[in-house]
Amino acid sequence: MARPQPRVLALRYRVNDPARALVVPEAAVGERRDNLWKRTCFEAFILIPGGDAYYELNLSPSTQWAAYRFDSFRAGMADAEGVMAPRMEWVTTDSGFELRTLTDLSGLVGLPADATWRVGLTAVIEHAPDQLSYWALNHPPGIQDFHNAQGWTGEV
Repeated sequence: MARPQPRVLALRYRVNDPARALVVPEAAVGERRDNLWKRTCFEAFILIPGGDAYYELNLSPSTQWAAYRFDSFRAGMADAEGVMAPRMEWVTTDSGFELRTLTDLSGLVGLPADATWRVGLTAVIEHAPDQLSYWALNHPPGIQDFHNAQGWTGEV
């Protein structure tokens, strides 16, 4: 993850899958869509500095996407207005796949350009129809929940 510009988030997710067993959603128009997490989907959680509010980005290999704002842990969910459609590229590699994204977040309230953002990167991987596994850079102790900010250990 990187911020090539103060309010632009660049992400690259790599999946090692030389057998190409991953179930990948079909390419689609890169539009906003809910429930992407029910299939292979990559996510980013971004804590708004100084409080409990956060944003969630859902990024599908289909190039569909979603963005949400939460007031606190799983509370006050609403569509995050002001997010431009991310630029996404789904690439087949020798060892599997990569999703490369670039998202302009300058329209989001509360994400200062001059501060470090705390980020959690996660993935929902579909191995077969309706067989999902859940991955994160860090799972905090207890019940695995991507919305638990204790697991958001990335900084950008």
